Amino acid sequence: MKVLLFFLLQISLMAKDSVVIGSKTFTEGYILAEIAAQIIEDAGEVSVTRRFGLGGTGITFQAMESGDIDLYPEYTGTLSEVILKSRSQNLDELSALMGERYDLELTPSLGFNNTYALAMPLKRSLELSLKSISDLRERRELKTVFTHEFIKRRDGLKALEAHYGFQFKNPLSMEHALAFEALRTKRVDVIEVYSTDAKIKKFNLRTLEDDKGFFPEYVATLVLKREFRKKYPHSYAALKEKLFNRISEEKMVELNSLVELDGQSIKRAAEFFLAKTPSEASGIPLRTISKLSLEHIKLVLVSLFYSILFGIPLGIVASRSRFLAQVTLVGSGLLQTIPSLALLCFLIPSFGIGTQPAYIALFLYGLLPIVRGTYTGINQIAKSLQESSDLMGMTTLERLRIVELPLASVSILNGVKTSAVINVGTATLAAFIGAGGLGSLIVTGLSLNDNSIILAGAIPSALLACLIHLIFEIVDKMVIPKGLRS
Repeated sequence: MKVLLFFLLQISLMAKDSVVIGSKTFTEGYILAEIAAQIIEDAGEVSVTRRFGLGGTGITFQAMESGDIDLYPEYTGTLSEVILKSRSQNLDELSALMGERYDLELTPSLGFNNTYALAMPLKRSLELSLKSISDLRERRELKTVFTHEFIKRRDGLKALEAHYGFQFKNPLSMEHALAFEALRTKRVDVIEVYSTDAKIKKFNLRTLEDDKGFFPEYVATLVLKREFRKKYPHSYAALKEKLFNRISEEKMVELNSLVELDGQSIKRAAEFFLAKTPSEASGIPLRTISKLSLEHIKLVLVSLFYSILFGIPLGIVASRSRFLAQVTLVGSGLLQTIPSLALLCFLIPSFGIGTQPAYIALFLYGLLPIVRGTYTGINQIAKSLQESSDLMGMTTLERLRIVELPLASVSILNGVKTSAVINVGTATLAAFIGAGGLGSLIVTGLSLNDNSIILAGAIPSALLACLIHLIFEIVDKMVIPKGLRS
């Protein structure tokens, strides 16, 4: 019997084994991650869990370092400049450093170099006779926009300006996909691009010559756990056969074009590269939207439950003392001042990526409206009513249950309702740390500059907020005493 139980346990553990593949939030990262996922799935050695669109380099590498993902696509220039702070651009040397510092390794090159470049509309560049980055020295009045990451990184904007000996005038920061839209509508003149970006052709741009050789090579590779090769030898062999040194720069541009210009899905672009028969129609399947909606609802309800569980008692405590009121209200108010995405990032080292840090962040954001609603509701009760309950011989708990909470119910429920609606919107950011939900569609749509995908996530999210409002209207009638209803 013990042998049988042990055997069943081993089968259960094997069934749960899964390789988690991550990606950053841009088209090429999605495509490379999906290609790797399909190759591993086809090898049949282990199942695959996708955690795409985790955010920038910092968040994605943090997830890799903490063990929440097993591999993700990256570039040697980024690894050298941002992660390892090394002057080396050699793939083997960088892989050795990754092993020493993080117990990770790099695969051989995927076959192409995707470096940075500066680009502007071809027509505008011809009008101003601009061919190289050096030519921008005399045209510093031009409006420029760069991604947040490029502005901050060591080989980014400041280093570029120092290398070329001039500064851009009032550069703006913007997400990569939105920068192209700003360029199209002539709100900016110059943006930073990737050399394999399909939108260079779509928007008829000229990439300005890096005439002083500033940008390093960004050879595409996979970052993976060192034990991956031994643990999944067939999967690694399949990656070696079908992916390593198999993608040329021209092929990567073609794959990016399939998604960004032809409107194909990430999955179909990967299938095209692997010469597989397309497994799905274009567009977002209804089952995908339904699945993500359920994930979103779970994020909101679980976090709201704990916000109520802790928020109402904290509001009651705050109502008993001016000092406690200041501590409680100021403390919960300070949490609201932390940008939601920053809070999610702060939680990754302790809780990893996925739903757990998302629940905690949403719980913390949901506290203030409930704490303040409870505190305000109880404080607004006439002192004469509280004194009357004392004269009737009620205990503190009886007064709270029979007098204070019913009379404060309108304010408390307004706080709960506000918290719930806030969480519906804030939960979309949980997609940046792999927690799923409707934010996954919004993040993907922003990365691809595809309004239809953005709307596929935004519309259900808005409808969910409306549904919550209607549900609380019903709850109001059930919970609030009839004499207090407006």
